[in-house]
Amino acid sequence: MTIGQLAVSGYRSLQNVVLPLDRLTLVSGANGSGKSNLHRALGLIVAAARGELVGALAREGGLPAALWAGPERLSRAMRRGEQPVQGGPRKQAVRLRLGFSADPFSYAIELGYPQERHTAFALDPALKGEWIWAGASFHPRAVLSRGGGQQHPDRSLFQSGADPQEQPELHVLREQILSWRFYDSFRTDAGAPARQPRVGTRCFALAGDGGDLPAAVQTILENGDGSGLQQAVADAFPGCHLSVGTEAGLFRLRFHQPGLLRPLEAAELSDGTLRYLLLTASLFSPRLPPLLVLNEPEASLHPDLLAPLARLIEAAAQRTQVWVIAHAPQLIQELAASELCRHVVLQRELGATVVEGQTTLERGAWRWPSLTGV
Repeated sequence: MTIGQLAVSGYRSLQNVVLPLDRLTLVSGANGSGKSNLHRALGLIVAAARGELVGALAREGGLPAALWAGPERLSRAMRRGEQPVQGGPRKQAVRLRLGFSADPFSYAIELGYPQERHTAFALDPALKGEWIWAGASFHPRAVLSRGGGQQHPDRSLFQSGADPQEQPELHVLREQILSWRFYDSFRTDAGAPARQPRVGTRCFALAGDGGDLPAAVQTILENGDGSGLQQAVADAFPGCHLSVGTEAGLFRLRFHQPGLLRPLEAAELSDGTLRYLLLTASLFSPRLPPLLVLNEPEASLHPDLLAPLARLIEAAAQRTQVWVIAHAPQLIQELAASELCRHVVLQRELGATVVEGQTTLERGAWRWPSLTGV
């Protein structure tokens, strides 16, 4: 399932953003342009599939903190600087909307304040509507499942316990969403999980914290593209290769360098080297997820490693969909040169995140479902 668009409305700086996604999508922009907000928005969709969306928003400060804080509508005079940016009488209900288009199934969810105000939980987000439809373009006749509203304001479709034979789209979509992988928090400090030996089990996809790195490497060597992994390591560190020690049931990563009489273990590696090996293992997983999200993968890497990293990412994009959020100009240049890559640049316009150069027609390719069903 390849995602064609990620749509977000009313979330932080994302007043109304439609992000086009390709096989390899590179998102760049200045600090504060909204890259992290898009990343968080995708994470909220995962939280919805887990049935944890309310808790995820609570950790962000609750619905009031997550909502778009600017005016409901930016007039032409505001955009031209002829009128100060200010709010006016609100004509529409407060809404936070998230969705994506894909084939065979697309998804959208709409949240707002509950109708019941005389309660201590009046700021809890209520699920106003939720939709799954067939195909990439929304049409009321294409809706396969619908939830939310007054009957189920606190329960997602994914929590409904529907029969897989009667509503297979629910189970297929949930499985797809929950298999997305976000690699944005690899620790490389002395106490990092990746530096510790541990009991190993077969690992067909590296964990988000990288703690199963030795097992992931050994799985690739035995059940994946082991020679490709070693070539990728040698591409970044000439003459080097990896092995895994399995003494007493504990797996230990070993990094072999020319000129050294013994291999280095993970605890001895520099932060940049360890981070690069974590990225390599994630991109060579024998079973890549349907969507792989790399948030600032260049952090703590030496500039000499950015070109090999770009080659790693491009190779992974031939096997699955990859979304990269990057700052480093060299990595951006290397990735943008790929035929697989769609480069999306974000910028802020009067506080709102916009996609640079995007036309009204391109934004109009996404249509939000209506609560009335029309």
